Amino acid sequence: MASTSTASLPGILDRERIIAGPGYSRWLVPPAALAIHLCIGMAYGFSVFWLPLSQAIGITHSVACPPEMGFFEQIVTTRCDWKISMLGWTYTLFFVFLGSSAALWGGWLERAGPRKAGVVSALCWCGGLVISAVGVTTHQIWLLWLGSGVIGGIGLGLGYISPVSTLIKWFPDRRGMATGMAIMGFGGGAMIGAPLADRLMKFYATPTSVGVWETFLTLAAIYLVFMLGGAFGYRLPPEGWRPEGWKPDETKRTRLVTDRHVHVDVAWRTPQFWLLWSVLCLNVTAGIGILGMASPLLQEVFGGRLIGVDAEFSELSQQQLGQIAAIAAGFTGLLSLFNIAGRIAWASLSDRIGRKATYATFFLLGIALYASIPWTADTGRLALFVVFFCIILSMYGGGFSTIPAYLADVFGTKMVGAIHGRILTAWSTAGILGPVLVNYIREYQLERGVVRAEAYSITMYILAGLLALGFLCNWLVRPVDPKYHMKTDDAGPTAVPSAPDGAQARAASRAHEAGTRHPLLVALAWLAVWIPLGWGVWVTLEQAIVLFR
Repeated sequence: MASTSTASLPGILDRERIIAGPGYSRWLVPPAALAIHLCIGMAYGFSVFWLPLSQAIGITHSVACPPEMGFFEQIVTTRCDWKISMLGWTYTLFFVFLGSSAALWGGWLERAGPRKAGVVSALCWCGGLVISAVGVTTHQIWLLWLGSGVIGGIGLGLGYISPVSTLIKWFPDRRGMATGMAIMGFGGGAMIGAPLADRLMKFYATPTSVGVWETFLTLAAIYLVFMLGGAFGYRLPPEGWRPEGWKPDETKRTRLVTDRHVHVDVAWRTPQFWLLWSVLCLNVTAGIGILGMASPLLQEVFGGRLIGVDAEFSELSQQQLGQIAAIAAGFTGLLSLFNIAGRIAWASLSDRIGRKATYATFFLLGIALYASIPWTADTGRLALFVVFFCIILSMYGGGFSTIPAYLADVFGTKMVGAIHGRILTAWSTAGILGPVLVNYIREYQLERGVVRAEAYSITMYILAGLLALGFLCNWLVRPVDPKYHMKTDDAGPTAVPSAPDGAQARAASRAHEAGTRHPLLVALAWLAVWIPLGWGVWVTLEQAIVLFR
């Protein structure tokens, strides 16, 4: 009896078991994707744990390790606290393994289906948090790196790409909007997770614990429920399905948008792949470098002007530094909101003006904004400074959400999830280049005696130059040579069938669009993700309002 039950379990996750039946509404797929992305998006907010973890031994203060203690001894010692610089390696591992796992297992995802990938993602991400909790209780930082950084990073990669090709197949009429809705969740995960983690740590804190390991276990339990709910909510459209009444508008079709397919193992050999890889890498390098330094950048550039005091940053008292730090926290939260809003807004706009034109806008507008930042700082125009950065961060988020639809346009929809996985190695590269570029140029400027308020000016001009290179790469993108297209008999089980004309297609469309007659289920699914997201937005706005007082 047990063997029969065990043997039937894999069938629940099989690709063939998740073909949508009559009455299923395609509007149930985006909230399923959001449920996963809102959980793994907490990777952006992990820095909320650094300060408490740096005091895990001392509780109220950090216990410094002896100067003679080597790096490897610090990894296993239980006598002194970890440095924040050591904890920060977890953040680096997140995005290195996100890109590498998405690249390695993107092809498997297309064969196995989004449900199985979503379940594996949930087990890796939540299991990584459990391993990290063990690392905190035993004070072994290598377990934190292994748990959240490596295993959790693999969960990030699989969870991030799990809904991409599915959404594109369900929304051939609104590719950008569909992927934007899902990928928006990754940007919003930290808005929910960071304040929730802060409240949990305060709840669990005791005279002998900073409350981090208990928070890890609580988040793991919550995320597991949401992520499994999302994974089991995934469905694939049946053969011959298309939105009722929708017909591809050939008058709007450009030469860049293809109805043919390129295999994932062939796509990387095309110049289009590397041009788009460069487009994403350069856009993200500029944005992520600024995102990681947003708080100190605002404080060092404007200094006392943030609180109406005519003084440089280095001249402020501890109380004044605390005041401007609160304002900088609101600034960071505001940037997060625009990062999220940009993911849905720009991706939806790309459905109207095209992906290539959207990226051209990112680069041209970005060049103008980055080059103008030093002027806003020199003239003390705080409002313009904030607005410019909000627009920049909206385009940073928009770049992530628009790239899957861009790939589908150029390489076809059959293996877009796998190709997207490989293109995300550009994110891993940018995650190293951006912060290093911004941080080291800043340090070099300060060592040369440049005042803090001007230390970022040269960085802005360099980032504008990177965007100019990105514009050139985007301009060079052309349709894929037909010799790279898959043959019809190579389509295999993951192919996207062309929507047939006639009674069969109309009958399939009517049957599956019938789910819209059950709006309550769709509404409940959306509420399940919008309630926590709305709470995160509210908390962020409360912090951001300080910026405008």
